[in-house]
Amino acid sequence: MKAYVSIHDLMPETMDRVETILRWLEERNVPPVSLLVVPGKPWTSDQIGRIREMASNGHELIAHGWHHHTNPKRLKHRIHALLISRNVAEHLDMDSGEILELLNRSHHWFAENDLPTPSTYVPPAWALGTLSKTDLANAPFSIIETTRGFLHRNDSQFFFQYLPLTGYEADTQLRESFLLRWNYYQEKRALKKNLCLRVSIHPKDLELRLAYQLDGQVRRITEFRKSSDLSIKDVDEGMKDTI
Repeated sequence: MKAYVSIHDLMPETMDRVETILRWLEERNVPPVSLLVVPGKPWTSDQIGRIREMASNGHELIAHGWHHHTNPKRLKHRIHALLISRNVAEHLDMDSGEILELLNRSHHWFAENDLPTPSTYVPPAWALGTLSKTDLANAPFSIIETTRGFLHRNDSQFFFQYLPLTGYEADTQLRESFLLRWNYYQEKRALKKNLCLRVSIHPKDLELRLAYQLDGQVRRITEFRKSSDLSIKDVDEGMKDTI
């Protein structure tokens, strides 16, 4: 099974857990993975140095929002927060221009801190929000990941690549029941259609109810990919739609 493994929400308060997950993955012979860094947190120079070391060890740095927190105001956002994202989908309280400004700020932060500049961006909770085609064209990233897959830029055109997604943030019985079935279906879909499975890990997942399922799915991976490997030119990687 092909898979793209990412660890979300790398923040000052989650660094120890993320490093524990990296050791756990290394024990399972998983090569360097993608790390989703939240730039707008109160980082210390020591913590940024730890991120720099992760990058030097081959881990791909990806921009992940700015604050990774919001107070939902719009009804649709409140419903989304209640059912899916809780209070992290910060794009959903912004208009297109505000989202573009956030993308630029997030992108610049890495160079300002002497870190590798990412080509990939993942909005918190994969919720991109209402971003116009004009603002999307001006975004500083060539790849943006959302719930359904990857949005690729190729010159002036954009392509959407559909890829299955797993998640393991099962901190309640309801979430455990839903995600257990969801992850099983997503893996079956990846295998049936020869797609790359996106395995998304969050900092507390090894302590939650689906740690055993995460372990099993990781052990079944035979080929590992990074976001830069998920090219629109690779016709075996999934369906591609022009937008």
